[in-house]
Amino acid sequence: MRNPSVETQGLPARGAHAADEPLLAVDNLHVEFHTRQGVAHAVNGVSYSLNAGETLAVLGESGSGKSVTAQAIMGILDMPPARIPAGEIRFHGTDLLKLSDKDRSQIRGQRIAMVFQDALSALNPVFTVGWQIAEMFRVHRGMSRGDARKKAVELMDRVRIPGAKQRIDDYPHQFSGGMRQRIMIAMSIALDPEVLIADEPTTALDVTVQAQIMELLAELRQESNMGLILITHDLGVVADVADKIAVMYGGRIVENAPVHDLYRNPGHPYTKGLLESIPRVDLKGQELYAIKGMPPNLLEMPSGCAFHPRCPYRRDECATAVPPLYSISGTRSSACHYWREVFDGGSR
Repeated sequence: MRNPSVETQGLPARGAHAADEPLLAVDNLHVEFHTRQGVAHAVNGVSYSLNAGETLAVLGESGSGKSVTAQAIMGILDMPPARIPAGEIRFHGTDLLKLSDKDRSQIRGQRIAMVFQDALSALNPVFTVGWQIAEMFRVHRGMSRGDARKKAVELMDRVRIPGAKQRIDDYPHQFSGGMRQRIMIAMSIALDPEVLIADEPTTALDVTVQAQIMELLAELRQESNMGLILITHDLGVVADVADKIAVMYGGRIVENAPVHDLYRNPGHPYTKGLLESIPRVDLKGQELYAIKGMPPNLLEMPSGCAFHPRCPYRRDECATAVPPLYSISGTRSSACHYWREVFDGGSR
């Protein structure tokens, strides 16, 4: 049963999404953390949208603001020290930031769910995996223990855990890393969410298992027509599953593009550097390119473009003027004053 207080906020029933608006839209979101050392500006005006049945890949190095944005969407930031001074997060057109904690809890897990990057830490070590999956149905659907257990077995089968009936009473430490990640995915899709956020779902997994997890997420998205936000630092992981990519750096979106357009011709120096750092079979034996320097300190963000201290295209203007998101084409944008040089393959 849906919470009536959520109904009054204007959220439509499942499947009643308006075709003329995105399923989820983040608009000019700012998130900061107040610490003893100062204010860390983790997210600085992030905007992106997600449609039903679409996969958005959010890319960037650690500390770029990817996971903090996702946590803001889920409503799981610790506040304080976190604070959201500006921005909107619209789900079906309703700003989630204006809902009460009670209303947000009705959406979290049921309509927007998240797969966390460290499955071993996210799963409770003292309960069996079957108990943890079944808990979703007992708490949110009011099912009996027996019915919830049956649903847990069905979900374990759905995410391709071999011998689900025999393994439902095993504990998290008895599963491999890849199997634990499948269990986390099973818990996340248990209530048929409309949006699934997968935060580094292939971290610490070998290449074969990475491919299996990505294939599984793609199949689940197609089956239920849910929107999928895939957070990663690995451009190689998302090439075959994402529809569009948002590249983040220093808490900002620095490039938006359809996935194939971005791989074919990046429009920002940071994206170009990330692509050139991917190992390639045709360049075997050659030294990999590496972006010089380190990501910015969020307590002391550089003036102008946050990437300029590491950028091979930088000029005087880059150190003083924050670049807006320039439109490259109808669906592409780049936050670089000299995006044309990058886009045209100019020398560095």
